[in-house]
Amino acid sequence: MDVPRKNAARNRLIKRLAIGAVLAVAVAGISFYLYRLKPAAPSVDKGAVWMDTVKRGQMLREVRGLGSLVPEEILYVPAPYTGRVERIDLLPGVNVAENTLLVELRNTDMEQQELDARTAVQTAESELEQLKAQVETQRLNQRATVATLEAQYKNAKAKSEHDAVLFQKQLLLELDYNVSKTNFEEISTRYSVEQDRTKALELSLVAQLKAKDLSVQQLRSVLQLRRDQLASLKVKTTVAGVLQQVLVQQGQSVGPGTNLAIVVQPKKLKAELKVPETQAKDVQIGQIAAVDTRNGIIPGKVSRIDPSVRDGSVVVDVRLEGALPQGARPDLSVDGTITIERLENVVYVGKPTNAAEGGATELFRLGPDGKEAARVKVKLGRSSVNTIEVLEGLMVGDKVILSDMAQYDGYDRVRLN
Repeated sequence: MDVPRKNAARNRLIKRLAIGAVLAVAVAGISFYLYRLKPAAPSVDKGAVWMDTVKRGQMLREVRGLGSLVPEEILYVPAPYTGRVERIDLLPGVNVAENTLLVELRNTDMEQQELDARTAVQTAESELEQLKAQVETQRLNQRATVATLEAQYKNAKAKSEHDAVLFQKQLLLELDYNVSKTNFEEISTRYSVEQDRTKALELSLVAQLKAKDLSVQQLRSVLQLRRDQLASLKVKTTVAGVLQQVLVQQGQSVGPGTNLAIVVQPKKLKAELKVPETQAKDVQIGQIAAVDTRNGIIPGKVSRIDPSVRDGSVVVDVRLEGALPQGARPDLSVDGTITIERLENVVYVGKPTNAAEGGATELFRLGPDGKEAARVKVKLGRSSVNTIEVLEGLMVGDKVILSDMAQYDGYDRVRLN
């Protein structure tokens, strides 16, 4: 016969509650443990990432800029006067010598001015010849007048002297002597005056001829100016080189100063580099540079720095000091590297993606076995094109991943396979 136990139902309930509580605590503990567990390290293809080893030694600080080769001497050939393009003699790319005809202009107003000036010169020259004839006639007339008075003077003088002898011998009346003497004095005075008149007339005639000749010379100068202006409409080069570009078309009307063509000297080129404004602050005139033309590297030096910023870049001119490689020509795309300074005995590494000078970043450092990489914080210093100084966080010999690892931001470790 079964004997019923007291409190059996209550004990079973307590037991069940205890078991449930234990299970709940176990589940919570397991969940907390799993929550605290770090996610499994993801795998990274070792051949798909860029790695480098931390080194100590000399580091070259460099900046890089893309650009092109441009001529050191560019000659813009301007239009001397207003005109219409009558003819274009040469096409771009040809070699030109000094005084080679490039473009011929036409200006009908200047042609009319030259014609008017030529007519004025012809008229003035004709008037000058007429004046010369008139002057010569006046000279001859004056000479004849003086010659007549000279003869009269000589006759009167001889008669006066003869009458004076007769008067002294009392062979001539005093009245007749006085008449002869007065006549001589009158003719002598007239002769002297006419001689003075001859001198004055000669001076006057010479002045007239000189004034007219000066007027003719002025008109001739104007004519020569008009001819030179017409000749300058045949626009020529002033230096030898290569015709790089013709800026006008046949039949086009241009004003004075309009650029008609560009002539360059292809053997005198410089590199014009565009350096990011954040890096250009350290660039100085005289720094050593190397220009890569894709067909050779040419050494050079910084010769000019543009004072303004354009589209986030600063234009830096590099004077080339080496021989130009085959195929080097204006507008050829180049890649230039400028050496800022040499840093001695510094710890450095290859420049990580998106690393900023003087900033901090996080890199994955490889472990001793090279199969895992752990995230470390790195403080960076001065940077160059491909390298950057390491101030804290890494030691010489450490191997780090430099590639962009943004997709693994949630992981402190990665596996390399």
